[in-house]
Amino acid sequence: MQFKLKTEKITKKTTYRLLLLTLIITMLSGSVFAQLTKIMGTVSDSATGEPMPFVNIVFKGTNTGITSDFDGNYAIETLHASDTLIASFVGYEKIKSAVVIGKFQIIDFKMKSSSVMLQDVVIRPGKNPAEILLDSIIAHKEQNDPDHFDAYQYEAYTKIELDANNITEKFQNRRMYRPFKFIFDNVDTSTVNGKTYLPIFLSETISDVYARKDPNGYIEKIKATKISGFNNQSAMQLLSDEYFNTNIYDNFIDLFQVNFVSPIAGNGLSFYKYYLVDSAYLEGRWCYKVMFKPRYKQTMTFTGNMWIHDSTYAVKEIEMRMAEDANMNFVNDLVIDKTFDIVDGEHWALTRDYTIGDFNLIENNKRTLGFFGKKTTTYRNYIIDEPKDPKFYTAPVDVIVSDSADKHDDTFWLENRHEDLTKDERTIYFMIDTLTTIPQFKTYIDIVEMVVTGYYVKGKFEIGPYASMLSFNAVEGARFRFGGRTSNKFSKKIMIGGYAAYGTFDGRFKYGGNVLYMFDKNPRRALSASFRYDLEQLGASQNAFREDFFLAFLFRRQPADKLSFVEEIKLSYEHEWFRGFSTSFILMNRNLYPVGGAKFQFYVQEGETQKVETEDAITSAEFGLDFRFAYKERVTIGEFERISLGAKFPIIDIKYAYGMPNFFKSDYEYHKLQIGIKHWFNILNFGWSRFNVEAGRIWGTLPYPLLKLHEGNETYFFDESAFNMMNYYEFVSDKYLKFYYTHHFNGLLFNRIPLFRKLKWREVGFVTGLIGGMDQKNRDFSVWPQGMYTLDKPYFEAGAGIENIFKIIRIDAIWRLSYLDHANVSPFGVRASLVFKF
Repeated sequence: MQFKLKTEKITKKTTYRLLLLTLIITMLSGSVFAQLTKIMGTVSDSATGEPMPFVNIVFKGTNTGITSDFDGNYAIETLHASDTLIASFVGYEKIKSAVVIGKFQIIDFKMKSSSVMLQDVVIRPGKNPAEILLDSIIAHKEQNDPDHFDAYQYEAYTKIELDANNITEKFQNRRMYRPFKFIFDNVDTSTVNGKTYLPIFLSETISDVYARKDPNGYIEKIKATKISGFNNQSAMQLLSDEYFNTNIYDNFIDLFQVNFVSPIAGNGLSFYKYYLVDSAYLEGRWCYKVMFKPRYKQTMTFTGNMWIHDSTYAVKEIEMRMAEDANMNFVNDLVIDKTFDIVDGEHWALTRDYTIGDFNLIENNKRTLGFFGKKTTTYRNYIIDEPKDPKFYTAPVDVIVSDSADKHDDTFWLENRHEDLTKDERTIYFMIDTLTTIPQFKTYIDIVEMVVTGYYVKGKFEIGPYASMLSFNAVEGARFRFGGRTSNKFSKKIMIGGYAAYGTFDGRFKYGGNVLYMFDKNPRRALSASFRYDLEQLGASQNAFREDFFLAFLFRRQPADKLSFVEEIKLSYEHEWFRGFSTSFILMNRNLYPVGGAKFQFYVQEGETQKVETEDAITSAEFGLDFRFAYKERVTIGEFERISLGAKFPIIDIKYAYGMPNFFKSDYEYHKLQIGIKHWFNILNFGWSRFNVEAGRIWGTLPYPLLKLHEGNETYFFDESAFNMMNYYEFVSDKYLKFYYTHHFNGLLFNRIPLFRKLKWREVGFVTGLIGGMDQKNRDFSVWPQGMYTLDKPYFEAGAGIENIFKIIRIDAIWRLSYLDHANVSPFGVRASLVFKF
């Protein structure tokens, strides 16, 4: 059990506005509450110019200081500065430099060798003392790891800050920012990498956390929250997300779904070099300082230092920075700083956790706008190994937000926040409220929201998606579509949407509508109803290109002439019983009409030889029951939508449907059962894998459109949920088993090849297969179109690819390994896709 706040939810609207505020910079001045002094610089030998690591740099008359890193760099950010900074190192003269308190400054030290004669030293071979200390750290990991507690509770205070960075003078003088010129009075400089930045968002939360190990239980009660410019419960829950919470006692630290090797991993010597550089009393406890750096290039490791308690071998403090050449996208820098203390006279526990990340679309670019993400969490009032009654930990949700959480005044925060706000932090609260009153700022928000969401928001309505307003296919020719939905200003409980479309070739109107009513967002309880009369590609995967996407026609391998008309009415209710387990009840009526020409008309067998075209649609009515189990799943929650961010354990989906004859003129009775399991996981530091397994069975006598049409892909875009070398309508089954397995190597091989190392390309491979069958009664019932088959042997595809080309492009070479004698198929193909991954 790690000490971590686990709520990872934020409204869709809030997410967009955080992005907007990063792009459309924000404002205002504030009073100085604390004299924060920021200094950074380098230390070098005055004679040779070479950088000097391990140099002690301390404010005169204080215990505040730091040691220069392996490249001679240092940075200090403190409220406890004096007017003099001193640099010292054995064999060199001390150097003093004047400091301007409360300002950012760069102070470089050029160390001069002293004339003091040192006594002879005899060096004998032996084990590195830092490695001896590491052995003791590893031997005592289990007893020092906070995860070993049977139960714990504490109060947590969390601050999250977002800063727009790379705020250059040229950027400030752009015409679009002239109405907000006054906001740039608050530009500051970071000691992380010397970038200028402007604070734009701040949130604070105070919560009580209760956890036990066996049986597993976790409850977080958010009792106070304060957010600059935003006010809703879903946004409050972002303040306890899991992304930047890490346990250094684990062998691997998961950041952005990538395994980084911990500096105190059991096999740390295989990945790090260690140096014992200092010893001192920290808060009355004698500790040793160890510095560490990566042993090899472009490995997922850190560089930094840690203080180790001399008798318990527990980590007292650690500061680690993502290796400069780590193969990561969009993260230019990442620093994690943790402090541990003995909280009850016996147990070491985390008392402060600080993380700052520098994010930018372009690596190490100081001209393109990016942002800093900062998270500070402090912990106090620990109670260890005093579990509450098991019933206390049982609740539908892990995180409970108090009704009065956002109603506390400034006096409450002054008395209860764990640490004072800095000048930057106090500025933000007034900044956001001021900006939102400026008309030009509101206009910029509308434009960027339209780009991000695909909808243009106009008061209580949203028009879109604009990417589907014009498209092309072989059945409709040019397709024109206009639609929209209600916005959150209309209601946060009910959303109504609809659209109408027209094709120039077929001359037919299509339309659809939907309504969604939210009884509760967390746990999710929602009722929805929809209807549509439109074209559909049977046998397409859930991740396939929308047929009405305006550029879809450019990427098709074959004309889109296998479409069917669907007339559908659907009613569903989703009930989340507790976090990770939900049930959906579905009632649906569908009419299928063939529109792809005589080749794709629906026929059934009448007698032994006569073929009769169906005069009306294939009509079905079914009741469905879906179960979804995703233990410890991470999600983002909007007012109406929920997006899964994955789970630490496999996600299981079970779907059952019963076809009801004579209901809504349904012609068929059947049972359908589908079971799916999917999961992703890291494999040490060798990359990460994902697998999907799905099995299904259909009982009943049905025409082929109601059987399982296996997912093909007739585009040049790679689709992980489909068989990319299979055509639509190529295979049909009433019982099947399919699997997909992929492994992303994260540059495991390419990082060892100089050219590829510079390009930061990454290797990926996959294999997918399908086994299926068909009852004889279903073989005899339908007259199948030409090119449709059953599976009398397994179907396989395999592929190898390169991803991270220009950070977002993936290219796959794919081999079809079976059924090569079918018409209009190829044994080999190349597919492309756009992938955004860290």
